Parts: sequence; C-alpha cells; structure tokens
Amino acid sequence: MSNQEYLDTEDTGRVTFDFRGYLFKVLNLWKFVLVCIGCAMLIAYFINVRKQNVYKLDSLISIENDQNPFFTSNTSISFNWGGVSGKVSKIITAIKTRSHNEKVVDSLQFYMQYLKEGKYRKEDVYKNAPFEFLLDLDEKQVLGYPVGIRFINNDEFEVFTEFENTSAPVQKYSDKSNSRINVPQGVFTKRFRTNEEVNLPFLNGRLVVKPSAQIKPGSEFFIKFLNFDGVVNSYKTKISIAPYSQQASSVLRLQLSGHNKAKIVDYLNATSAILSKTELERKNLYATNTIKFIDSSLAAVNQNLSDVTDEMNNFRKQNKVFNVTEEINEISSQLRAYDLKKEEEELKLNYLRSLEDYLNTKSDYTQIAAPTSVGIEEGNILGSVSRIITLAAERQSLEYTTKETSDVFKELDRRIDAEKNVLLETIDATKKTIGIQLSAINRSIANLEAELSELPEDQQQFLKIQRKLDISQEAYDVYTAKRSEAAIVKAANISDITIIDEAKDIGGGLIGPNKSLNYMMALMMGFFVPMFLIFVIFLLDNTIHGSDEVEQLSNIPILGLIGKYNYKNNLVVFEKPKSAVSESFRAIRSSLQFIYKKLGPGEKGRTLMITSSVSGEGKTFCSINIATVYALSGKKTILLGLDLRKPKIFGDFNIDNDLGVVNYLIGENTFDEVKYRSHIENLDVVPSGPIPPNPSELLMSDRLRDLIVDLRKEYDMIVLDTPPLGLVTDALELTQYADATIFMIRLDYTKKGMLSLINAKYRTGEVRNISFVLNFYKHKTNHNYGYGYGYGYGYGYGYGVYGNAYHEGGKNTLWKRAKNLLRRL
Repeated sequence: MSNQEYLDTEDTGRVTFDFRGYLFKVLNLWKFVLVCIGCAMLIAYFINVRKQNVYKLDSLISIENDQNPFFTSNTSISFNWGGVSGKVSKIITAIKTRSHNEKVVDSLQFYMQYLKEGKYRKEDVYKNAPFEFLLDLDEKQVLGYPVGIRFINNDEFEVFTEFENTSAPVQKYSDKSNSRINVPQGVFTKRFRTNEEVNLPFLNGRLVVKPSAQIKPGSEFFIKFLNFDGVVNSYKTKISIAPYSQQASSVLRLQLSGHNKAKIVDYLNATSAILSKTELERKNLYATNTIKFIDSSLAAVNQNLSDVTDEMNNFRKQNKVFNVTEEINEISSQLRAYDLKKEEEELKLNYLRSLEDYLNTKSDYTQIAAPTSVGIEEGNILGSVSRIITLAAERQSLEYTTKETSDVFKELDRRIDAEKNVLLETIDATKKTIGIQLSAINRSIANLEAELSELPEDQQQFLKIQRKLDISQEAYDVYTAKRSEAAIVKAANISDITIIDEAKDIGGGLIGPNKSLNYMMALMMGFFVPMFLIFVIFLLDNTIHGSDEVEQLSNIPILGLIGKYNYKNNLVVFEKPKSAVSESFRAIRSSLQFIYKKLGPGEKGRTLMITSSVSGEGKTFCSINIATVYALSGKKTILLGLDLRKPKIFGDFNIDNDLGVVNYLIGENTFDEVKYRSHIENLDVVPSGPIPPNPSELLMSDRLRDLIVDLRKEYDMIVLDTPPLGLVTDALELTQYADATIFMIRLDYTKKGMLSLINAKYRTGEVRNISFVLNFYKHKTNHNYGYGYGYGYGYGYGYGVYGNAYHEGGKNTLWKRAKNLLRRL
C-alpha cells in the first residue's frame, strides 16, 4: 500500500491522495528544495558566463525584372530569365547551394581563424588581429591544430605548437585536397621575421603586420585552419533567405547567426555581391555566346576580304583595268545585290545547320548563340532558342541541390526535349524555305552573268573580282555591326539583384544565450524537480507518519502516544520520572484502567500483552516502561519475557539470560529459580532464557497456561513481552491469556500494509481489547513527516526490514547513517 490507496475501513472504498501529507512533506524538506534551487541557479550562472554570445544580422536584396535598355526586336541579344517570381525562387535555391557558399567562403578565407586566448576559451578575433597571414594556397596547412604566434617585437615572431601524434591532417586550399603529413611530435617553436616566408610542414605563408597595429611584445595569437567542406556546409546550413513580406515578395531578407558580428557582416555582404555577379554573368550568357560566334566568323570574313583585296590590286596592276561602262556597272550592281542576298541566306543556312548539329550532339544548351546574329528573324526559332536556354539554365542551377533522379529533373528534361523537337522541325522548314530562295537567287545571278558573257575577258574578270570584294566587304561590315551591337547589349546589362540594405554592425543583434530565460528555467527546474522527486518518494512511501493515517487505515483505537526520546537504556520511566516520555506511559496506564474496568470483576491479576508488526518498533521498550510505571504506582508487577526467539529484556536489569521462561516450560527449573527481583520496587522480571528449537510449541504448552493462572493470583499486573505479530505466530498463541493488547506502531517506520494484518485479526475476533500505541511521536500538526529514527539504544530485531525472516539486527553501517541523515533533512 502507498499514499494513494484503498482505505481499509468499513464505510469507504474510494481512492484518495493525501495532499495535506504531501504538503507537510514538502514543508519539512524545504531545505532540500532551497538547495536544489540554489544549485540550479548556480548552474545557470556558469552557463551564462561561459557560453558564447550568439548574434543574428540580416541584409535586404531586391529582385527586379529589368530589360536591357538597348534590347530591341531587331537584336534579341539580351537574355531574360523570365518573370520576377521565377527569379525569386531561383535566388532562394541558389543561396543554399554548395557552389555559391564555396565561392563566398573562398573569397573571405573563412577556413582560417584568428584566435586569442580568452577567459574560458580561445576567442575568434577576426579583423581585430594586429596582423594578417597571407596563405600560400598551393601548400598544405594543418587542420584542427591551433598554431601559436608569439610576437618577440614588431619585426620578429615565434611559431609554436604541440602535436600529440607524429602525423596530422592537412589540406591544400588551391584544390581543396586532403592528406596527412608527418609532424614533429611534442612542443615545437621556431622564430621568423615579419614578411618572411614561413615554410613549415604544417604552416605555409607570410605574416604581415598591419600598418596601424600596435603589438605588445610577448602577446600571443593563434591561427587555426578548418576543413573547407566543413566550413562551407556550416554556412550553407546556417544562412537563411525568405521574402521580406507578402506584399514585397521580390524583396528577400538574408539572415545569418554566429559568434562574431564582423564575420556575419562580411559573409552576408559577400553573399549579396557574389550572387549579383553570378546573376549578371548568367544574364550576359546569351550575348557572350553571340560575341564568341561572331568573332569566330569575323576572323574568316576578314581573311577572305584581305585575300580578295590583294587579288583586285594585282589584277589592276597587270591589266590596267580600272573602270567599266555605266550599263555594265548597273548589271554589276544587280549582281552584287544578288550576291549579298545569297551570302545572307547561306549564312542563315549555315547557322541553322550548325544549330541542328549542336542540338543533336550536345547536352548543354546554354552555349547557343543568338539567331539574330546572322539575321534570322523567324519568331518561332527565336522563341524556341530562348525557352531552351532558359530551361537549360534552370536545370543547371538545380544540379547542386537536387538529385539527378528527381521528378524535377525529369520534368525539365521533358520540357527541353519538347522544345528541341519543335525547334528542329522549325529549322527543317526554314532550311527548305531558304533553299527555295537560294535557287531563285542563283537563277537571277545566272541570267545577269549571261548578259556579261559577251564582254571582253579582262572586264569579266574585273567584275568577278569586284563582286567578291563587295560581298566580303559587306559581310565584314555586317559582322562588325552585329558584334558592336552585342557588345553594347552586354555592357549595358545590369544585375537584376539590387542590394537594398547592406549588413552592418550597428549594435544589438544578440539572440543568445537568453540569460533571463536560463535563470527562469533554472528557477523552475530547481523548484519542480525536487517537488517531483518528493512527490515520487511520497507516492511510493508506505510508512505511517501520523495518527490521522492510523485512523484512516484502521478502526482500532489509539491508546496513547510516546514521544521521541534519546536515552542510554530502556529504563526511562524509572531513571527520568519527570520526562515527557514517563508522562506518556502514565497516560497509557490510565487509559488501560478504563479497558480493565469494562471487563468487570475477575481474577486479581490483569494481563497486558505488548506486540508489534515487526522488530524495531519499541515493543520491548514499551513493555519495560509500562511494567515500571505500574510497579511505581504500588502494583505488584511481573514482566514476562515471552519473546523466545530474540530475548532482550534481561540487559536493562543487569541479569543473565541463562535461566528463564524456557527453562521453566521444559521442566528444567522451577519458576522461583527463573524469577528475578529487579532493583525497581514491586517489579519482578522473568527473562526468556536460552533460545529453544521449538518456541511455538512451548508457548502452546499447558505449563504456560497454569503459570498465567498462578501469576494472576500472586500479582496485580502481568506484562507479556511477546514476539512481533507480523513475523511469527507466537504472539497469536499468547492472545488467549491477554486481558488487553497493545500493538506498537513506530511512526516513520511501521509499514501501512502491516495494519491490514492486525485489522483482519481484529475483525475475526482473534485479538480482543487491542489498542494502538504510537511510538516515536513528535507533534507537528499531527504529522511526523521526515523525522529521524534512531534511539540512543537499539532494538535487536533490525531496522526497516520487512518480509524477511525473524532475524538479527545489523550494525549501524555508514550507509544507514547516510540514509538517516537524508531522512532528517
């Protein structure tokens, strides 16, 4: 049974919780609760002073849908990503990609830390370091080991460190390769001059002192290198981006948290700058590809123009032909116009063939040149090329954050294939149209050339060279104009990402640790954790703590209360007659008189049996003192030690236990031989004697019955000190001789479940005229929660052990003393 149980009464069967008892338990343990709160607050204090501050800063960028101011329907060289909403989602995706964060970390060299020894840890001083270490990116740097820099003076410093092992991990930041190297084990020191190359197995670079830095001799700093991929992954995880508000969805807020505000500011601003630069490069991709295409074609046209010019000059020198008639000039002009038209159509046809071949053989469609660079104005071709490049760029941006097998890639590939098939069909139709136009042009050229066939041979040759020269010059002029147009478009392009509000340290930004919250949590934990522990202990506690619990658990009346009293022996009433405990026993004597009066007149002597549930509850202590209090009142009293299994009463009367009740019951001695007159007037004592092998059988014998009858005639009061009722059956055998029975309950010791045993025997009539005496009582609103156990003397049955055999008491061990101390809290 516990504090939440079925009450063993006749008028109730409901489950109750003793909240009042729990409250008194808490009040009694207020010191424990206060100590827990103090410990929790102390832990919170150390957490607050030792934990690094965490800051969060932000910046704002705007995503616009800007068109190039030089973009016209005739050029179509400027390339637009699409609507603003599409760009926003791409920017949000790009900011969380590994490639973008690699560029930022690489540009800031955040894989290198400048540290200084602080109170609790090495602090990151970043820009506050009075020097800068210029890394040799092509050499290896040790990872994870703080390399010390101790300044001797402004011009000299000492590198020092200590390696526990003979090898250490290193990384080369030029290609981000990792490996291991051999390092000097133990303490290492070496001096260098500033601006001198440091070439060590684990450190390579050059230390430069900042111009305005004031260096104190002996000051120490540390350089620590981190794994590049680990740093990138850390920032990739920590940086966040989201729309500033629902109304301004094209404005994005970048946020980053960390321990060093200067680093946060630099990272956010570098992120915005690199993002803007990357977006502009992608936006110029179309124009850049077109310029590359024109440059490659222009080189061939320029060479052809040079060759034709040389041919014309040589022809004129040899043939002295510098002009022709006006009629021939007109025919030549028509031929030149047809030749130029033919050249344009052939350029278009060559472009379409190259584009067709590119679509069929390549997988990266972001390198396609603008169709307008060769004069193609077909709307279907322009639209298809633009959409294919858009989809290809989108797919390329997702490669860093999305798995190749994802449905997003499958959908993009499907759309690209669909656009490519439409474009190939359009190219095929356009090629046929251009072929028809070329056939018509060729027929017109053939007719005009037939008219010129009647001219002299030198004039025909002159006209042919002149036509080639005009065509080459016109092609050169067209390509030059197209290239200039593309260059203007590219130069005029601006990034669609605008920085509205740069990150800046203006104070504040502190988000952790939340010191007030930590103290509040500590206060709550310090209060509720001990409260919960006390609740659990109280819930599992099945010992009796007060008289009200006894009244709840049993209908047997309480005869008296005996307070806690530490004394050297059990003779408290005799040796301390004015003590409160002595008064308690006199009160019990008075209460017993009412019980005996109800029995009516009978034999002269009255018997009183004193028992308990288990050992250690004060049964012998009560027997001795009740017998004493009767004897001191003038009643002729005898104390019989009937606890044959564990005899105890002889020690306090300075008598031996060699002879006793056992010797009389087995017929070995007469009763007078086992009876002792004590030093207390009117009190005789009969000890138990040697421990017999069959105590129950002896107590059931007729000799004991006859003895009780004889004692009733000789004595006024017969006190029976019996074994515990809850452990052995001996006490039940003695109830037939008892006019009244006292059942001892030791508060904070007797288990509640033990009362169910005596309640059952009381209801069945096995015991009669039984009353409870509460031992170890200490008044505190009728509760004794948490008071200690030990008497100044001991009880031989052992303390606190239930359900074991009738056993010897153990020693007062250190563990028991500690438990007693905890119970007294």
